Amino acid sequence: MSDVVRWAAFSCVVVPVVLLMCGQSFGGAAGTATGLVALTCVCRVLLRQSARAAARVPAEQAMPHRGRHGRTGAGSHRGARHQSSGNPLG
Repeated sequence: MSDVVRWAAFSCVVVPVVLLMCGQSFGGAAGTATGLVALTCVCRVLLRQSARAAARVPAEQAMPHRGRHGRTGAGSHRGARHQSSGNPLG
């Protein structure tokens, strides 16, 4: 991601210089530079959010689904019978 941001920052400098060399007014080149900087900032924020979301998805998939109420294991079902003092049911 940092390479993308570096290239975007580089273009924010190079494009206005080229525009000035081609005869564009200083105001036009400054406006173009401002627009490129704003676009670069928005893209950087979106890239960060995308990277965070992509990192979060595998972590959520690794967690096993525990059911409706989050109970697992034997005897965790509603209405399970409990033995008292080791007597078998029957």
